[in-house]
Amino acid sequence: MMKIEILGTGCAKCKSLEKNVRAAVSDMGMQAEIVKVEDINEIMDHGVMITPALFIDGQSVAVGKLLNVEEIKKILAVRK
Repeated sequence: MMKIEILGTGCAKCKSLEKNVRAAVSDMGMQAEIVKVEDINEIMDHGVMITPALFIDGQSVAVGKLLNVEEIKKILAVRK
């Protein structure tokens, strides 16, 4: 199963990215483990200095950018 991590400390953009990821996964009928990472030390362990960040299966796909649902669907379609 695909693991999707949303990294962010709880700001509005981070919350919006999580909402958009959940909508994209639902729209595509996919099963994925969606994890919200809010611990600053864990975020830094990923090498992220700007949030929000999106990781899929341990790989960074977006850092410091709020992706919309359609952008996330395009990323997920390639990795399906």
